[in-house]
Amino acid sequence: MKKRIWLGSTFVLLVIALLAARSFLAPGVVRLPQLSGELQSLSLQHGGIERHYHLYKPAKLPPNPPLLLVFHGSMGSGESMREMSARQFDRLADEQGLLVVYPDGFDRHWNDCRASASYEANRQNIDDVGFVRQLITELIQRHGVDSEQVYGTGLSNGGHMVLRLALETPELLAGYAPIVANLPVDANLDCDKRGAPVNIALIEGTNDPVNPYDGGLVKLLWDESRGEVLSAAATAQYFAGLVVYGEGPEPFDLADTDASDSGYITAQLWYGKSHRVGLFTMQGGGHVLPSVDARFGILGGDIRDLDAADLIWAFLRAEPAAAGLPD
Repeated sequence: MKKRIWLGSTFVLLVIALLAARSFLAPGVVRLPQLSGELQSLSLQHGGIERHYHLYKPAKLPPNPPLLLVFHGSMGSGESMREMSARQFDRLADEQGLLVVYPDGFDRHWNDCRASASYEANRQNIDDVGFVRQLITELIQRHGVDSEQVYGTGLSNGGHMVLRLALETPELLAGYAPIVANLPVDANLDCDKRGAPVNIALIEGTNDPVNPYDGGLVKLLWDESRGEVLSAAATAQYFAGLVVYGEGPEPFDLADTDASDSGYITAQLWYGKSHRVGLFTMQGGGHVLPSVDARFGILGGDIRDLDAADLIWAFLRAEPAAAGLPD
């Protein structure tokens, strides 16, 4: 009898965990935008492995367009990232005239900087940096992408991949925007810090149940293998320390346009002569990206005041007024 009870409890916990994972991968979406273009699923060979990516191309695209890379989180895919973000990056592409690419990680993960992570991309030391380099080169050749206007963002594990690129290849992208991802502590760091300044926007949630805003152990359901990370503030200070700027910025609030969500966004900006760093804190926000139309449920509070795509694009393109930021 005790064995049956134990098996029953284990089954219930497994169901709860699977439902939690499903919520993480496929949050609810209120509505999707009307889009002009189409999504193409493509592949290339890198390091003896067939790697896949998904390209959204607007119907009207200018010559030498900018490129935005959007990296998915753990257990995700490029297509799932597109859907869970309510296709807001595609809508941005239509409005601003850029290509958006959603790459697939290896075995649904990215080989980021967290040394202790147990997923296969990390265990096998997959060359994701090399894959991204080759992908950008291919997109330049095929679509005439402007190599000086390539940007990257990502959620969770995808955000950690963006952090790896910022640390190891600061010259590769014109701007980096990790979402709910803090730098690992030194004891858990498996990347080489080049120590070069970058344009970077960090988007973090104070109520994040996975990536702790104040630093500490990353927990994804039952998995604690990802180890410890710095606080959001310490992560921002690291990048700000690489930029020559004056006195530290005072925080300010972005417009709270939806009072029914879990909170609002505060910002701290460091502007140097050639680079800028932003820490955008989702006060009351969880392990989510800001989205007007996506609902993330169990992963903490939603922030629906604006779309992450608009905030990221305005900041990285040095057009702060477009996202409600001070000039």
